[in-house]
Amino acid sequence: MTDYQALLLADKGEPATRLHLIDPAGFDDWLRSQPERVRQAVQVQGFRGEPNQIAFPGTDSGGEATVILGVGNSAELGPWCLAKAAEMLPEGRYRLDRGDAGVATLGWLLAQYSFERYKAPKNAKGPRILLSSEPARIEASVQLAEATALVRDLVNTPAGDLGPAELESAARDLAADCGAELNVTAGRALADGYPMIAGVGQGATPDRSPRLIEVLWGNPAHPRIALVGKGVCFDTGGLDIKPSSGMRLMKKDMGGAAHVLGLGRLIMKRRLPVRLHILIPAVENSVSGAAFRPGDILGSRKGLTVEIGNTDAEGRLILGDALTKAGEGDPELILDFATLTGAARVALGPDLPALFASDDALAEGLLACGHDVRDPLWRMPLWDGYDEMLSSDIADLGNVSDAPMAGAVTAALFLRRFVPAGVPWAHFDTFAWRSSSRPGRPKGGDALGMRAAWALLSRRYPVQD
Repeated sequence: MTDYQALLLADKGEPATRLHLIDPAGFDDWLRSQPERVRQAVQVQGFRGEPNQIAFPGTDSGGEATVILGVGNSAELGPWCLAKAAEMLPEGRYRLDRGDAGVATLGWLLAQYSFERYKAPKNAKGPRILLSSEPARIEASVQLAEATALVRDLVNTPAGDLGPAELESAARDLAADCGAELNVTAGRALADGYPMIAGVGQGATPDRSPRLIEVLWGNPAHPRIALVGKGVCFDTGGLDIKPSSGMRLMKKDMGGAAHVLGLGRLIMKRRLPVRLHILIPAVENSVSGAAFRPGDILGSRKGLTVEIGNTDAEGRLILGDALTKAGEGDPELILDFATLTGAARVALGPDLPALFASDDALAEGLLACGHDVRDPLWRMPLWDGYDEMLSSDIADLGNVSDAPMAGAVTAALFLRRFVPAGVPWAHFDTFAWRSSSRPGRPKGGDALGMRAAWALLSRRYPVQD
């Protein structure tokens, strides 16, 4: 992982290139105030103060090197406004001409993220170091970048190198690093206690066998929160097999698990006063003679029976058993993350995770936090009128609806059957992927919704100094 700690340092007055931030609204006034050589330099370079524009006017009157950056609003910096600069600028040390970068440090750090596990070594650009005038904020910014990079690395790793066992190893490494307890349920114990997790994963080869991974951390006297993440390390669709185009990105179907590991890392590193319970049902949904079939009836940890209408609706099955287990710990809050439905992407596209919540105050808090940290969510309804779409003639419920509509809603309604009544619960149907690059956000795996959840948790459970 990139050493983000080395990219954001306390400003001790050492030599550095000064970054001047200019927005379109203030550009004309700023330009008139500059000496002729600066006006000529920025005009030749086509600089107009627009976001992500960069100009190099040379040195200022004191002989200090300067760079001019265009931002959307110089008075209110967003998390990505410095990302383009961090991508383009040469190796060196930089400081803002006034104040501190604040939330924009995240973009500065993540602009220097790269996933090069499978690439031949090449001449990489040296680090671009930002000097901060607020050293007390450095640790939090670095930890947020590290958590995001963890999500990206896990999602970007091909399924051939990241199956259930490797996902378990990632959770084990995190637990060891943070002083947490790790428990893994597999084999006969899994089949007996978590029939839906075992059923979905039963078609995989023995080296990719299913399991439930749990991480426990924190003082048992503190409020208990549960994070549940879908860990389908590869999804063929099972016997209801996906077309090749639909299978191409299914290495990312464990994106929910990656999100809860990243979020859990933030909670543990910042030492929030909570009792944290992370649950990851880890499986591979494979095609084999042992795979579960359309029309099968699976039991569940809750005791409900489920008729399988489609083996490609497997994520909700494994999450159902994990949510049941989460509820047995009597948590005061449950959050789950999953790359669950194509219907959510049809409705909202790749950038907006669909948010479902059983509690209005929880939903409003998450939406507000998402807006504040520029990690947007969009609330979708847990519409009771569609609950009957999950009915079955021979089981307690089906895993899919026969109707070709409201797929994200019925998936969330399925999950709700396994959440204890009265426990505030939110479900994030996230894409965990960027199909095109933006400054600080390269094409590939990404954390979408994690920062919004972190903002809510860190405000609800503040660290006591």
